[in-house]
Amino acid sequence: MEQATIQCLGCLKSKIPVAKSYHCSAKCFSDAWQHHKVLHERASSALNENGAEEEELFGRFGSGGSGVLSTAGSGSLSNFGQSPGVNNGPVPFYPSGTDKNSGETWFEVGRSRTYTPTADDIGHALKFECVAVDSEKKSPIGPSTSIMTSRVIPAPTPTPRRLIQVNGDVLGHLDLDSQISSLGTFTVLSYNILADAYATTDAYSYCPTWALTWNYRRQNLLREIIGYHADIICLQEVQVNHFEDFFSPELDKHGYQALYKKRTTEVYSGNPMAIDGCATFFRRDKFSHVKKYEVEFNKAAQSLTDAIIPAAQKRVALSRLIKDNIALIAVLEAKFGNHGAENPGKRQLLCVANTHINVHQDLKDVKLWEVHTLLKGLEKIAVSADIPMLVCGDFNSTPGSSPHALLAMGKVDQHHPDLAIDPLGILRPPSKLNHQLPLVSAYSAFARMVGVGYDLEHQRRTDPATNEPLFTNCTRDFTGTIDYIFYTADSLTVDSLLELLDEESLRKDTALPSPEWSSDHIALLAEFRCKPRIRR
Repeated sequence: MEQATIQCLGCLKSKIPVAKSYHCSAKCFSDAWQHHKVLHERASSALNENGAEEEELFGRFGSGGSGVLSTAGSGSLSNFGQSPGVNNGPVPFYPSGTDKNSGETWFEVGRSRTYTPTADDIGHALKFECVAVDSEKKSPIGPSTSIMTSRVIPAPTPTPRRLIQVNGDVLGHLDLDSQISSLGTFTVLSYNILADAYATTDAYSYCPTWALTWNYRRQNLLREIIGYHADIICLQEVQVNHFEDFFSPELDKHGYQALYKKRTTEVYSGNPMAIDGCATFFRRDKFSHVKKYEVEFNKAAQSLTDAIIPAAQKRVALSRLIKDNIALIAVLEAKFGNHGAENPGKRQLLCVANTHINVHQDLKDVKLWEVHTLLKGLEKIAVSADIPMLVCGDFNSTPGSSPHALLAMGKVDQHHPDLAIDPLGILRPPSKLNHQLPLVSAYSAFARMVGVGYDLEHQRRTDPATNEPLFTNCTRDFTGTIDYIFYTADSLTVDSLLELLDEESLRKDTALPSPEWSSDHIALLAEFRCKPRIRR
């Protein structure tokens, strides 16, 4: 193999793998041109990862003038130790610099504000160099500054999670004719993605520091979320800036419309961008947005204290009740199935609630009160419309707790131990702790599966005492189920579920998050089918 002496800069601009840009000589390049130009033609039709804006700001490869920013890879920058692209003439067609101390050669791979490493960069360091330039004279006004990364490592290969068909639901099976006449199926994903503000090395010291960085985690999370191909996505712990700058535009590229509700105060004072909230996305080709409701439990707490708490105790009561939690409720209209927009009398609506009940475990009364408040709000929507409902989110409540009992059973036993903690008297009488929504946990369908072999494997990942997953949250200090997808069983049936992960596979990295899984929660996904309506 001969040493390369020529590099095709058109390849770099077109994001063609850097290895294909090198040629041993001018003759070698000329002889290969007929094949080589095909690579350019293919690349030109693809989306330029860094956009035309970057080119406009920093100039084209090989040009002089204002190309002031260079990103390194496989080694890195041209004109090693100089200001790249600033009155230096065209970029040279050969390796641009060698470090005399290390003997390593640096190659230029880009001139943009961002650079995404490729497979060709694995094992190599990246170097980013920039220089301040006089905006009028287009000349440098100071020395160049550079930073260098560690060696690029391969991205972890995610463990595939399959969609497992389940048999029937608690209300029985649908026959073939019923399935044909129903509105078809759709999938719903619920996922607490772990806000960057919470992903600290103190909290997750077992996770490599690089795997905790938001730049790494956001790409890993996005790749995972997109890979599920869900029709509706309910995310929790989405920071305001991450919704606006990343998730909303990225998922928009994949056909999703976004709704968002932030928590009612800041996670850390002085940083409004660190506020997290709930984000709901839905496929525009499957659903249209009808209405949005925003539940602020702080406002409900204020109303409650005004109604039942003596004035002298209001400050103490509000201090206990106000936890800044919210719920985002979206009413969607399905675009699939038999009942189209041309027949508005048979519109198929769907109500999706997305919430994060982030309350300390000691405040069991507050947690139960928030869940009860949400369910009463959903009841009002159900009364006003014949509408299937989904209740998704991180409830921070394990199976057997009073919030879980209220969700799954429609009431809380008056002798439940959680009711012993009620210093404000907000849970009395216990008989009021009920609702009329026929809610069922989607993942309880695994416990009702019929069959052997693979089915039994997933039954073993379900707690037989509760019919819920063994865990949805797995850290070094806690492993248990606190995330759920509930559905109204009189109008929806579960067709399939995303397989659960086994704890042993996660413990190889101690716990979550890890380089492979970028949240301390696991994603839940269920495929639903709308049941045929019964004429009354």
